[in-house]
Amino acid sequence: MVKKILEPTYGALWLAPTAIVLASCIGKSSAPNIITLASYGALSSKPLLLGVTIAVNQYSLQLIKETGDFVVNVPSHKQAHIADLCGSSSGRNINKFSKFNLTPGRSVKVKSPYIVECPINIECTLWKSINCGNHDLLLGEIQMVHIDEEILNEDETIDASKFNPLASFNLEYWSLGKRIGKWYQTVKR
Repeated sequence: MVKKILEPTYGALWLAPTAIVLASCIGKSSAPNIITLASYGALSSKPLLLGVTIAVNQYSLQLIKETGDFVVNVPSHKQAHIADLCGSSSGRNINKFSKFNLTPGRSVKVKSPYIVECPINIECTLWKSINCGNHDLLLGEIQMVHIDEEILNEDETIDASKFNPLASFNLEYWSLGKRIGKWYQTVKR
C-alpha cells in the first residue's frame, strides 16, 4: 500500500471520526449556554473522566470555569441542525436555549442544565483544565447520567438500533454505520 505524505494542517485534526456533543453550562450570574464540540472522548475509568476541548476565547469556557461544572449532551444524527445552530452563534449575544427552542433540564448533581431534547446527558464537575495552546482540555468527572428510556435495552444498555449518535468526520456531520462486533469478540472468530 502506498501512502501519501502531507504536511500537517488544521484539517489533520479531523482525520479520525469523533462524536459531536453539545456542552451546556451556566455562569454564576448568566443565562445557560450551549457550545457544539467535535473533540470529545472517554479518558479514565477511575476516576470516571471524559474530556472535551474548547477554544480559549469561547464564552462557554469562561462559564464552565466560573461554576466548575458542565453537561455533555449527546445528540442523535437527526439533530445535526441543532448542533450547527449552537456551534455557529455565541451565547454572549443570544440565549441558545430560548432561540433554538431547546429545554433546559434540571441537573441532579451540577448547576449547569442539560438539554432535554438530547438522548444522553452526562453531568460533569470540572476535574482539571489544561491549556493546550489555543484550546483548553477540560477533564470532567462524571457525576450523573441521564438516558432516554426509549433507547435502552432491558438490561439498561443503549440499543444502537434505536440511537444513532451524530459524528464528525473530515469537517462533516455523519451518522454511524452498522455494527461490526463487540470489543474482544472479533478475535474469537
